[in-house]
Amino acid sequence: MAIELRQQIALKQTLRMTPQLQQAIKLLQLNRMDLVDAVRSELLENPMLEEQSEITSAEAHIQSTEEVRRTQAERDQTSTVSADDSSAEKAAQKEIDWEAYVANYSSPTPGMGPQRLRDDDLPGYEATLTKSTTLFDHLIWQLQVSDLSEQEREVAVVIIGNIDDDGYMKTVTVEQIAEEVDRDPEYVDEVLGLIQSFDPVGVGARSLQECLLIQARLLEAGAIVEDVISEHMDNLEKKNYQAIARDMDIELDEVIEAAKIISHMEPKPGRPFVTDESQYITPDIYIKKVDGEYVTILNEDGLPKLKVSNFYRNALSGTGNKDTKNYVKEKLNAAQWLISSIQQRQRTIVKVTDSILRFQRDFFEKGVEHLKPLILRDVAEDIGMHESTVSRVTNGKYVHTERGIYELKYFFNSSIGTNDGSGDLASEAVKSKIKALVAAENKKKPMSDQKIVDALKKDGVVIARRTVAKYREMMGILPSSKRKELF
Repeated sequence: MAIELRQQIALKQTLRMTPQLQQAIKLLQLNRMDLVDAVRSELLENPMLEEQSEITSAEAHIQSTEEVRRTQAERDQTSTVSADDSSAEKAAQKEIDWEAYVANYSSPTPGMGPQRLRDDDLPGYEATLTKSTTLFDHLIWQLQVSDLSEQEREVAVVIIGNIDDDGYMKTVTVEQIAEEVDRDPEYVDEVLGLIQSFDPVGVGARSLQECLLIQARLLEAGAIVEDVISEHMDNLEKKNYQAIARDMDIELDEVIEAAKIISHMEPKPGRPFVTDESQYITPDIYIKKVDGEYVTILNEDGLPKLKVSNFYRNALSGTGNKDTKNYVKEKLNAAQWLISSIQQRQRTIVKVTDSILRFQRDFFEKGVEHLKPLILRDVAEDIGMHESTVSRVTNGKYVHTERGIYELKYFFNSSIGTNDGSGDLASEAVKSKIKALVAAENKKKPMSDQKIVDALKKDGVVIARRTVAKYREMMGILPSSKRKELF
């Protein structure tokens, strides 16, 4: 069979990502703040886009007419003032010495002396800003005022640079630092010991055990406390004080007293220097109850309302330059695509939220305990869209409800079976039940995971012990051995 080149025509269907489709998908997955930034950026780059005024020309005409009427009414009221008062007012106006007023206005402020500071003499804007002290700054300041040699300072700076926000040096070893600064590990270990004497107490430790030991020695807590930290950390974490007392051959009361002292120590020395900045969430949509029915309202505050510039639209038909006409046409198309994509995004968010509202109505009426199992496919089939579209809409978008602000993803949960015929429960509802059981337990006899399983079973929820453990860890709840309180 001979091999030859041949041309032929074939007709087939393929899915192509057009620029319009790519832009629509990109805008769909942006959260509200990113969308505002994207729109502002397009307003700067595309001259065909304009921000639509909130007040139309007709409204402006009505508003101006009302202002004229109000002004005229005020004038009519003012005209009723007696002629004597009017003449007195005119006389007072004539007596104003405007030259003296201007001279006093531009004179130095009283109390600032004969010479006023020039702008050049005033501190800069940066000098008036405040900055919180970090752990690194605090340690460097102590290093600067300490009595260390130049060689020790060089090693100390490297060590301080490897101390994390919690105050630990866990990312590198003494040997690695010694190799970096070309010093013996013993020398680096000595410098590390000097830094561990800095404030806050326990800084520079390589483990929790070392951190607590540093604090115990500084506090002179005693040999028992130091021995408990050095040799019995495992039993101390499990609060197995009887085993510690038996191994150390001391009374149980002495172990409990040592545990009390250790419980007041700081496991994260760098905690006071960590500043958690608040992250504010702006909801994309609201769900409000109006006349007994829930309605969805888009949050469009701060989002520029776009329109295509009439000036450039007219220029497209008036210009005769081909390059200019092509440029204007390209920008006009981009502007129309952007406006259309934003409108489609807003409509999609409303459709998805309305669908979630239909599925999770019991949640809005009764609370998280009545949250139902829901998957992306359910909403996608309900509104006739693809699952990936629903996923993009719900990711990073927040809804404001009467019960709080939630990410739209929050309403999608796996199902947990029940044996009382009430139907499956959502995983978030089960987590809420577990949290309530732990909050109400006896702190001296906390519930084990198996006891939580039994309690949920009595409530009609069928769940495995390992699932309870997984949910407990997700919520940051410690196991029963570490929740136990003896004092």
